[in-house]
Amino acid sequence: MAEDMKAVDCGCYKVQALVTVDERGQMVLPKEIREQAGIKPKDKLALTTIEKDGEICCILLTRTDDFAQVVQSTLGAATQSQGSK
Repeated sequence: MAEDMKAVDCGCYKVQALVTVDERGQMVLPKEIREQAGIKPKDKLALTTIEKDGEICCILLTRTDDFAQVVQSTLGAATQSQGSK
């Protein structure tokens, strides 16, 4: 984790590190985060965005191995809430 930032814990959401985007648009996921998430070289990550007022405000990375389960649980919750209206 960056020396100038402590982990912020908001329930299941945590800000664990700050990363910098270089001139080529690349960034490095810190080693501690990769290890904790089980991300290995050549692994694929799905990049999902959340928009607010027409602009991207959040960028989420999900291991593709876990992506189908995340989508299924999210859609399941959304369809259940629509069905109860």
